[in-house]
Amino acid sequence: MDIAVMLYDGITALDTIGPYEVFAATMKSNVKFVAKKKGLIKLDSKMGCLHADYSFSEVTSADILVVPGCSPPNYKTPMNDEETLNWIRQLHETTKWTTSVCTGSLILSAAGLLNGAKATTHWSSFDLLHSLGAIPTDDRVVRHGKIITAAGVSSGIDMALQLVAWELGEDKSKGVQLILEYDPKPPFDTGSTKKAPAPLVEQISGMLQELSKQEPDL
Repeated sequence: MDIAVMLYDGITALDTIGPYEVFAATMKSNVKFVAKKKGLIKLDSKMGCLHADYSFSEVTSADILVVPGCSPPNYKTPMNDEETLNWIRQLHETTKWTTSVCTGSLILSAAGLLNGAKATTHWSSFDLLHSLGAIPTDDRVVRHGKIITAAGVSSGIDMALQLVAWELGEDKSKGVQLILEYDPKPPFDTGSTKKAPAPLVEQISGMLQELSKQEPDL
């Protein structure tokens, strides 16, 4: 499988590396990190970088496109960049699967790929996703035709495992899950708004809303 993972400054590392580890573990995938320009790509944490080995002009087709997300307000940058959106549209014409993780679905929406479609994103961005023409749902992984959207950050692993099952069979996906020892047992049960205490949801929501009002600082 030829897989293109789109990078851009301000990206969230796990949105990218989670699916990458799943696809790499199949030993049947050719994963390319692609950006407008080759080179180092800043993370939203400002504590490291990923590396784009290919530019948009060098990758014009793929079996799977992965558009990772980022923390607010960094998604504003690719959402408003026509070169980026045109590249997504171009690849979407040839992909077998076009996918996103977290706020990556906002970028797919900005490219016009989710109009009237059920989709998901990070829970704090449901209103924005709706304003862009999609129908938000809080399912962890959502399929609309050949477009697959995953919820916040860690859900990219689930999305990639599902794609491996569809493409290479459930046994292969189960084997990858075992290789990665993906058997989450978090110390707290606060990983969704349905489970977290209301005061915590309100606190985190307020913090993210304030961040979203800022301009990207990349």
